[in-house]
Amino acid sequence: MFGAWWKLGMDATLLAMESQQVIGLRLAKLSLGGPAAQIEAQRMVSEKIMAAGEAAMMIATGVSTQKVVTGYRRKVRANARRLSQA
Repeated sequence: MFGAWWKLGMDATLLAMESQQVIGLRLAKLSLGGPAAQIEAQRMVSEKIMAAGEAAMMIATGVSTQKVVTGYRRKVRANARRLSQA
């Protein structure tokens, strides 16, 4: 039982750190302005709405908190990779 809580705590902590990286990368992109910044801003908002809806549906159907956090981490890491290459 302790192992599951430990993993959830570690994954939540990593999610917070990875999210901060994405926030920094997005702020840098948004600060440049122009069409790319507009596209990123729109993408950011639509991604957040979709992710929140998916998480709500997962929770409503009884999926574990661990799976919700894992899903968020996958999306955040994908954004970090995409934004790092741009």
